[in-house]
Amino acid sequence: MTQNQFGETHQNMHTGTVPPMMNHGGHELFDVHEVLSGTIASLNQAMILRPHVKDPELLDILDRQYRFTLDEYNITVECFKTGMDPSHPTGSYQMKQGNDFVYGMKQSQPKKPMQNASEINDEMISGFLLGSAKANASAKTMAALETTNPVVRRVLADSVPNCIEMAYELSIYQNKHHYYQVPQLAQQDMQALLNAYASSVGQPGMPNHTVQ
Repeated sequence: MTQNQFGETHQNMHTGTVPPMMNHGGHELFDVHEVLSGTIASLNQAMILRPHVKDPELLDILDRQYRFTLDEYNITVECFKTGMDPSHPTGSYQMKQGNDFVYGMKQSQPKKPMQNASEINDEMISGFLLGSAKANASAKTMAALETTNPVVRRVLADSVPNCIEMAYELSIYQNKHHYYQVPQLAQQDMQALLNAYASSVGQPGMPNHTVQ
């Protein structure tokens, strides 16, 4: 490194005059790589599973989520490379499912690993897709917390609710078909937990700090 190069680096550290494409911290680079790799894995998985889907409703969910996720992937790559606003803002994923869950447990066969690839069915496929959506939500949240570039941070943060919405859509689909059952506590226990906290009212007495 020449003296002039050192001087430029030293100045950038103190003035913040880093070019947008270089405005990334070390943790950010690794975490966004993790996000993008995970998104590619999710897209590839959906592409592999698609021919095995039998239910038209699940196929519609898979296709809509694939198209939306691919667009988010592209704008994340774009802003990650340039450090600047992507060609269009992050969209808002809209699911088609209602939000009513069926509560309670019904007798069903115990689950076990497949013995043969031919056993794959819509229950398994929707479960794979749900796992991907949950993993992406976690990865993007962790990456956003470590991201220093303001544009990349915003794109990641805006994407998290979309992952949550996709996971919610898939969990409702699974619940409707009894793939994912939701037990409830006894009413007395539920009521006890619901009433375990109360709102804080009035003005809290904050300590007075005298600035000297």
